[in-house]
Amino acid sequence: MSSTFEQMRTNVGELLRGIDRYNPENLATLERYVETQARENAYDLEANLAVLKLYQFNPAFFQTSITSQILLKALTNLPHTDFTLCKCMIDQTHEERPIRQILYLGNLLETCHFQSFWQGLEENRELIDGITGFEDSVRKFICHVVGITYQNIDRRLLAEMLGDQTGVQIRS
Repeated sequence: MSSTFEQMRTNVGELLRGIDRYNPENLATLERYVETQARENAYDLEANLAVLKLYQFNPAFFQTSITSQILLKALTNLPHTDFTLCKCMIDQTHEERPIRQILYLGNLLETCHFQSFWQGLEENRELIDGITGFEDSVRKFICHVVGITYQNIDRRLLAEMLGDQTGVQIRS
């Protein structure tokens, strides 16, 4: 991670500790921080929840693109409950197409419908544009689930679960 990101993380951390945590004037800074997280493959749940809370308090400031990035970043942190926390903070009136699609993909992952997840993601590739490391993080989660579920698994099935439709060899 770049030193610019670390500086931004420090500044946002200070902002979130102070009385200005839910000051709508800080929303632009927090939104830039969300975009930086997506670009730099970093993650800060506390800051992302603060953005969603500000959107709850100030519905006129709601931005679908920022909310989508927050949800996608939360998916990269599965099996932790971050995705559930984030989706509970989104008003149903804001569940337009990109957010609805991300919620659907998240549900597929949480219910271990991995092949359906990859198919759905393939149909909506534009959702993850700009989210560095998204697919690798999802594969890590899938490997975690497979590891605690199976003693043995066919390589072809594992490749399909990991989103590899071509059947490239997987190391043992």
